[in-house]
Amino acid sequence: MNFKILTFFSILLFTVADINAQTLTDAELSAVESSVIEWRRHFHQNPELSNREFETAKYINARLKEMGIKTETGVAHTGVIGYIKGGKKGPTVALRADIDGLPVIERVDVPFASKVKTTYLDKEVGVMHACGHDTHTAMLLGTAKLLKAKQKELKGNVVLIFQPAEEGAPIGEEGGAKLMVKEGVLKKYGVDVIFGQHIGAGTKTGTIDYRFGGLMAAADQFEIKVKGKQAHGSRPWSGVDPITISAQIIMGLQTIISRQTELTKEAAVISVGKIDGGVRNNIIPEECTMIGTIRTLDVDMQKIIHEKIRTTATNIAKAGGAEAEVIIRIGYPVTYNSKELTQKMLPTLFRSAGEDNVRVVPARTGAEDFSFFANEVPGFFYFLGGRPADVEPQNASRHHTPDFYIEESGLILGVKTMTNLTLDYLKMEGN
Repeated sequence: MNFKILTFFSILLFTVADINAQTLTDAELSAVESSVIEWRRHFHQNPELSNREFETAKYINARLKEMGIKTETGVAHTGVIGYIKGGKKGPTVALRADIDGLPVIERVDVPFASKVKTTYLDKEVGVMHACGHDTHTAMLLGTAKLLKAKQKELKGNVVLIFQPAEEGAPIGEEGGAKLMVKEGVLKKYGVDVIFGQHIGAGTKTGTIDYRFGGLMAAADQFEIKVKGKQAHGSRPWSGVDPITISAQIIMGLQTIISRQTELTKEAAVISVGKIDGGVRNNIIPEECTMIGTIRTLDVDMQKIIHEKIRTTATNIAKAGGAEAEVIIRIGYPVTYNSKELTQKMLPTLFRSAGEDNVRVVPARTGAEDFSFFANEVPGFFYFLGGRPADVEPQNASRHHTPDFYIEESGLILGVKTMTNLTLDYLKMEGN
């Protein structure tokens, strides 16, 4: 559809929604803002890794019960569900926030910085909310409080999903949105649509970014084990060096993207994140293993890239006299925004943030397991600004790093938007 026509259509919808919406007052938002910041700081100071969010879940459950909201715990190990039954009949809207932290040592100089340490993959690590899940959780609690106060007016029901393990369950475990879907959360509560948001450290505070269709990439993992022949480091010709061959494979993988993938169609990425081989400086080892990530935004491209990884690794290894074993683990699907639902809710975004502060953005190669929910029911996922106004985009902190930082003044827009999305959808679709 032509963008000008789309904008005109959006303005018409905006007018209808604006007339019918149950508008939040500034007083209602101000009353909950300090609590949201307090909750966010608690979560930030007490982060827990995926599938280990035991204390986080207890805190969430306690806050929901204080609000008088019915809860269910132990969902997908440590997840918490809140349920608000509306005073009138109508559809059921689900709102989702992820609750897990990352194995990162915090460097940000704030009074509520994380000092938590734990063990991850047999190593002592710090734990930090280095992707903003603490803000997501706090904003959903704030939204819950506002919606609970309007319970009798709701033309339908609200399911509050506090989801663990978005960053991925530990090896050998199930978790996250995929497990919640498998356990039947959406079906149990009769969810019709689902909304989610993600804070952005590089996105200006007070703004919202969205996209129709594919918003974030599918994320798959690969492991390549190169099997050579051990030898003395001084006589490499007497063995088969898996480290050198692994280096050639790494470079070969990059040409899959730069020379064999139609990047004008959609973006794609192959990155090696870890390589492990050998125990001593003068011993050529028998094996070398690398692991990495594959990001794609198109299903057909995803299949082609998987096959090219297998072909590239095995043939390079064979040329060097070695063998390569390739394992590809399917991860998160593409995070897909229902085009119909996105169009329907655009007026709510405009009303919440101001039309000048709402932008259509290109797809991103990051991934989100919200995608599992959106594969089951129509979903809409958007990005909320968290970058301070006086910080230039190129100087903003990055996600998954020790310096990750979010401006707390932007959180109330997240609460406002999620609440408005719920109220407006129920108003439009309720009986």
